[in-house]
Formats: sequence, C-alpha cells, structure tokens
Amino acid sequence: MSSSAPQHPRPAGGHRLWSVDEHLADVLATVRPLEPIELQLLDAQGCVLVEDVTVPVALPPFDNSSMDGYAVRTADVQGASEEFPAVLTVIGDVAAGSGELPTVGPGEAARIMTGAPLPPGAEAVVPVEWTDGGTGGGAASGMTPASAAPEGSGGEVRVHRPAEARAHVRSRGSDVQAGDLALAAGTVLGPPQIALLAAIGRGTVRVRPRPRVVVLSTGSELVQPGETLASGTIYDSNSFALAAAARDAGAIAYRVGAVEDDADTLRATIEDQLIRADLLVTTGGVSVGAYDVVKEALTSVAGGEDDVDGGKIDFRKLAMQPGKPQGFGTIGPDHTPLLALPGNPVSSYVSFELFVRPAIRALMGLPEPEVGRPTVRAVLKADKALGSPAGRRQFLRGKYDAQSGTVSPVGGSGSHLIAALAHADSLMVVPEEVTSVEPGSELEVVLLG
Repeated sequence: MSSSAPQHPRPAGGHRLWSVDEHLADVLATVRPLEPIELQLLDAQGCVLVEDVTVPVALPPFDNSSMDGYAVRTADVQGASEEFPAVLTVIGDVAAGSGELPTVGPGEAARIMTGAPLPPGAEAVVPVEWTDGGTGGGAASGMTPASAAPEGSGGEVRVHRPAEARAHVRSRGSDVQAGDLALAAGTVLGPPQIALLAAIGRGTVRVRPRPRVVVLSTGSELVQPGETLASGTIYDSNSFALAAAARDAGAIAYRVGAVEDDADTLRATIEDQLIRADLLVTTGGVSVGAYDVVKEALTSVAGGEDDVDGGKIDFRKLAMQPGKPQGFGTIGPDHTPLLALPGNPVSSYVSFELFVRPAIRALMGLPEPEVGRPTVRAVLKADKALGSPAGRRQFLRGKYDAQSGTVSPVGGSGSHLIAALAHADSLMVVPEEVTSVEPGSELEVVLLG
C-alpha cells in the first residue's frame, strides 16, 4: 500500500541547520494518507472515516418506554394517590422486541418493560415504584419476573400517582431523525461512534486504515528486557517506548527490537520489514560516530541519491535540543516513509512526538491542525531560571497544572534521563532566540497526555 509519492531530491541536509518547523513541514509534505478500505465495525475502531454517514431510519425507531412500569391513559390515573389509588385492569405484557401489541382502553393498563414499544391507546408510562406491582399490597420495588409468575400480566394494578402525557416515553426520532448526519468524514471512530454506527444499522464503514508502523532500535550494546546484562550492555527501552507511542498515536505497531551495529544486517532487516510497513522508524546510529551504521545502511537500501524510484534518505542536523541528528526520506519501490531518530532515550521520544506522531496522524488522513499534540501557554514555576542554548529550540520535560496554569520542570536537560521522562506529562518549549527563562515567565507547553 503506497503511502507517499515520489519526491524530487531534497537539498542535502548535512550542510545546513534545519529548523524544527522545516523538518516537520518536509515530513508532512511527503507523507500521503493511506488509501481507504471497507472494514467491519470493530476492525474500524481508531480509524478515520472517509465519508459522511447519514441516518437511514429514525433513532429510536418507535415510541418506547424509558422505565419498567405500566402503560396507561392519563385520564385513568388523574388524581391518583396512595390513599385513593387508580385501579386498572392489566391486559398483558409488552416486552422489548414485542411484535403484536395490545391496545390499552379506558380503565386498562399494560405491563411494559424498558425499551419496549408504547402500545396503542397508551399515553404515558407510570414506573412500577408508583404502583403496587399488581400484588394488592403497598408500593412495589420491582416486577415479578414473567417466567416465575406469568399470571402477573393479568389482574389489577393500583397506581398511586398521576402521570402527564408522554411521561417516561422516549419519542421516535428523539435521538436522531432519518436523513440526519450521523458522523462526518474525518471523524476518528472510537467506542461511542462505533455504537452509533451499529445503532443505525451499519455493519461496515469506509475508512483509512490504521497505519502499520515498524520500529527498529540499533546498537550492539542493547539487550532485551528479561535477559541478563553483560558488561557494557544496557536494556533496549527505545523500541518499547516508540512502539507504545505509535499505538497511542493510532497505529498498528510492530517492534522488531535491537539490531546490531552491522550495516548489512540492518539493511537486510529493513528490506524484510518493508512488506508490512506504511512507516518505518529507526532509533540510534544517526550521529557522526564510527559505529553509527544507520546512515550507511539506509543510503544503500534507499538506492542512492540518484535513484529517485527507490527513494532517498536525507540525514540532517536540526536546531533543537534534544534531538539534533535526524534522518528522513522514503525507501523501497512503494516509497515507504522512514524517520531515523537519535538513540538517546529522551531525544528519541521527543523526536517521535514532534515528527513521527504527526506522520502517523497524516497517514490516517487527519488534517494538519490535528496531527500534533495540543499546546497551551503556562507560567513557569521553578526555583531558578532555565538555561537554553542560543539558536536551538529546547524541549524540557515538565509537569503541567491545568488548574493553576503553571508548569514545573521535571529532571534535568540531559538526553539520557529517561526516569524523569516517565514522570513528565508535557514538554516545555524554549524558543531559539531565548537563552534564559525566569520563573513566572510564560512558556508554550506541549501536552503529552
């Protein structure tokens, strides 16, 4: 499934510093929404609707009871009280799903269950708690089950309170009318939307599918959680973090895990994964070290700079902290988008939120204003000023308090401090031209939750 179109070769990214906005614009200009498909309702959960859905029949399709009780004529219960109850003849039961309905005449009532259609002649429903339940005693707390006492559908019922016309009746079309717009194109289908589609009789719906995102981490030092650490090794957290983040963004995530620092192995792994990827995300190996083999592997698998049909990966430096080294382009015959992120855990996660999440949301077909995280303005609450390098847009972990409109720093600025990231719910944004932010200053805050 092709998700992007062939691109004209980009200017080489290694010879200039890209801004965050330029890099994001390049990503969003390259990524194309996935082609729509028809899916069963539950399979469409989390997907974006590509067509307006109108209501074929009114909902509810008939007048029905909102209570368990008795369907009555209002004149028959006018002035009813506990001292002088209205005594009515019970002519039968009306259960949810009932077909042929009894007609309620003067001095009559029908036992009716919640959701059951209002029978002809009835004008209101009195809850069972307003009656003796047909027992001849005091106020009832419920009805005797029909299976245990079929005779309960006959006899007499004493009604202790009057009811106005249409009391406890849900009118036909009170939810939606036939011809109304149920859901507009562009709607993300969550549980309430799935419920509405089912309620109006839609078994399938046309949507853009959830993007398939393959996540690979690189590094010979990485060990999978649950295994024993040897000297000089660390646990692979990036692939778990990014796969979870991809799911949170609405994608179907495939975590490949750690690939050793060998260009041929990495190249073969990427080529194997192309068949199931709408988007590839790598982490690590994009800097300038002697063992940063991602550049070599991705340049080769992309087909080289002149092979436009095979795509091209551009490695560039961004004016941001953390996350300066980045790679982006398309690879393979279907021009599958690939984002190569730094290997430091915080750099990797911040880069995901800024660039990969918008790419996933764009693949889903969401409009550009909705692809990123929401942002707010908040006042810095801190013991001292926050420093930031000149010419870099810095993203610091924070804790946002919506009630007070303040944000507080969490942990330091190091790109390896993953424990602090786990306790943060936002990113504080320090603009490129700002080198110090005093307590009490207002900041832009990216909300992560």
